[in-house]
Amino acid sequence: MPARARRTAAVVAVLGLPPLALTALATSPASAHGSMGDPVSRVSQCYAEGPESPKSAACKAAGGTQALYDWNGIRIGDAAGQHRKLIPDGKLCSANNKEFKGLDLPRADWPATSVHSGPYTFKYRVTAPHKGTFKVYLTKPGYDPAKPPAWSELDLEHPVATVTDPVAAGGFYTFPGTLPERTGRQLLYAIWQRSDSPEAFYSCSDVDFGGAGAGSAGGGPAPTASAPSDRQIAAGADKSTMRHHGHGGDTASAPARQPSQQPSQQSSTPPNEPKAAGPSHDLAETGTSAQTGYAAIGGAAALALGSAALFLSVRRRSADGAHRR
Repeated sequence: MPARARRTAAVVAVLGLPPLALTALATSPASAHGSMGDPVSRVSQCYAEGPESPKSAACKAAGGTQALYDWNGIRIGDAAGQHRKLIPDGKLCSANNKEFKGLDLPRADWPATSVHSGPYTFKYRVTAPHKGTFKVYLTKPGYDPAKPPAWSELDLEHPVATVTDPVAAGGFYTFPGTLPERTGRQLLYAIWQRSDSPEAFYSCSDVDFGGAGAGSAGGGPAPTASAPSDRQIAAGADKSTMRHHGHGGDTASAPARQPSQQPSQQSSTPPNEPKAAGPSHDLAETGTSAQTGYAAIGGAAALALGSAALFLSVRRRSADGAHRR
């Protein structure tokens, strides 16, 4: 029996709940899902820097501590593929969600992952697997990071990666893609449309192809980019589920992916080989930590006990009425 099921069974046994309660508790729904981990998304990067006090200027300006604790929840519940209809220009990174509006700030200093044209292995950090299709788009040549991104700036005709129902392993969906020729800073926009639900998830990842290009003048090397580690996910789950209100949390830094040197243009240039950010053994089973699970179990247990008390009360009144007759 899995550890979570054993803990649930133990609580049920102590409280004396019926077997039906065990089924209800063990099948409680997940509360979080995921975001692009490599190239790291804006929200993942800011969370990895520390939700309470991000280090980069862009993440500080984005604000919204709670939004960072909710890093894996940029979503539209009833999207059903109508992404352009539901998300207006300038609000792509937040998916038109006010909680994440800071991610839409037009800035040329968002931490970026250094990349180059050619094969790329994308890694999507997942905390609750679902069937569905991933599509990743890249901005067109001439993209200006100092302006709010618009749908017309994405090359929607040629996604750099498309995959349906990949298998999650080690806390990531990993799938191949190909990056075209670009220079300077660009933006990758990922859409994960579930097939078992109309729900869809969105993320923006800043990348730097090096060389001359919009937004790269006088820039120097891109800031370090890093994705949330499993330790951070486990520590931040309670903050996300229970709605954080300024309390401190574990914000240990994930292993950072250092920006690479600008590769040569020779044919021997190796493909991008990103690594998963952090170990996966602490990954919350459903996007929440053990403490969150206990809280959910306790709440469901209280509900079950309340229902049982109500049932006994009704039964007692019925018996009293029958006796008087």
